[in-house]
Amino acid sequence: MINHISINNFAIIENTEVDFEDGLNIITGETGAGKSIVVEAVSLALGSRADSSSVRTGADKAVVQLMGELDGEEIVIKREVSASGKNLCRLNGEIVTLARLNEVSGRLADIHGQYDNQSLLNPDYHIVLVDSYNKDRVSPAREQVSRKFSEFSRCRNELASLISMEKENARRKDFYKFELQEIGGANLSIGEDTALEERISLLQNSEKIFENIEKSYAILTESSPSLIDGAGACHRAIDEISSYSRDLEGVSGELEDIYYRLQDISRSLGEMRENISFSPAELDGLISRLNLIDNLKKKYGSSIEEILEYRDDIASKLEKTENFDNEKHRLEKKLIVTRNELLNECHVLTEIRKEIAAELQAKILAELSDLNFKDAQIEITVEPLSSPTEEGMDKVEILISANRGEPLKPLYKIASGGEMSRIMLAFKNIISSSDMIPTLIFDEIDNGISGITASIVAKKLREISSHHQIICITHLPQIAAAGDNNYRIYKETDGEKTYTRVEKLSDDEKVSEVARLLGGATITDTTLKSACELISVSHS
Repeated sequence: MINHISINNFAIIENTEVDFEDGLNIITGETGAGKSIVVEAVSLALGSRADSSSVRTGADKAVVQLMGELDGEEIVIKREVSASGKNLCRLNGEIVTLARLNEVSGRLADIHGQYDNQSLLNPDYHIVLVDSYNKDRVSPAREQVSRKFSEFSRCRNELASLISMEKENARRKDFYKFELQEIGGANLSIGEDTALEERISLLQNSEKIFENIEKSYAILTESSPSLIDGAGACHRAIDEISSYSRDLEGVSGELEDIYYRLQDISRSLGEMRENISFSPAELDGLISRLNLIDNLKKKYGSSIEEILEYRDDIASKLEKTENFDNEKHRLEKKLIVTRNELLNECHVLTEIRKEIAAELQAKILAELSDLNFKDAQIEITVEPLSSPTEEGMDKVEILISANRGEPLKPLYKIASGGEMSRIMLAFKNIISSSDMIPTLIFDEIDNGISGITASIVAKKLREISSHHQIICITHLPQIAAAGDNNYRIYKETDGEKTYTRVEKLSDDEKVSEVARLLGGATITDTTLKSACELISVSHS
């Protein structure tokens, strides 16, 4: 239930606090005093969308704080809306998302405003009412339908996409084959291009290479004295005196290494000199091969690795293209299976809805009888749609006959404002009882009713308040008289600004307020007596 709400700088309310109690809490006030503003503030605290226009003129932000009890635990909700449009949600001191706030507040309170009557006139809303009545039964079936519908939709879209690409795939098939043949015919190997470049460079400079190798080989071995001979002589000279000094011994060792290393180099150069040959045919062949690879790089990738990756990719695509008929057959078969599974789940959901609709229909009829629809007849129809949707295959509509002898018709064709208020009250009572929502808030549920019907609605509200906390804004004395706790909203001004206040009424103040609702501006002893009688009858 809701225990307390404080409102700061919201609309024309500068600062006010209200303590609500169990039972039937009634809020009254003059037209334009701001009764609905209190409901709007409560609605904001419970998770409605924030609007910077609700910030009181001249204030930086509006703050609404609500305290209540849910599942035996105290909760505190705080909403802040700044003039710049930013808003903040806190739950028990922790900043939360609006979605999280709505999740919690949806279990705390349900608000009925005049716009709800309009939604009841929309047949698309009727399936929501039926599903809301017994969520424990409906929700698992709806989830199954939603899951199967998603699977069916994915399969259908995949098949449609495949079929739309059928002609394009035929064209691509030939193109893929050509590319695979071109890349495969090249018989590429990774690193081949680098090796080719090195061999071509060698062949193109073979004459210069031969001359320099020959010259170096001659210096090492053929000149007089040769470099190797000189190194040998140098090593022998130092080796003869190496025993006299460790330093000389070290130098002798190094000269020996140089001597043998020069011999190794001369042998390598000799082999190179013998093996160097220039073949114009080989050079032309190598250049032609490198040009082929470069052309493939321009088409399929900047390296041989990328060309081979591209080859593997189009090979996979070609396989899919060549398996088009098989893939199409597979998807068509899968689509049939998933559609049948979806239809089966829809059938299960339909049967559940029909059972719930029959049960809800009987309860609503009993509620309407209590609300002075003595001859009313009601039927909740569940008709099949032409194709399945994410919510099943059902079109749910409420048909009603308000008077004896009249045929059943859609609500929007027969219901007056007063009738809609009572029908919605019946729905709210039934559905909230099944959901165990502790608090129901009604903003002028009495719209369009008066007289005996107003007294009947007041009685029904008292009945509902025995197992729900009710917060109700009204302008009817019959409903005000039935309140367990009464509040008055009024305006006052300091000459510059207008302020809205909310005060809880004592028993005597309640009598005066009911008398005001009965007699208007002039309150006489007669209206006061009538108010006392009305209050007494309402609580008997």
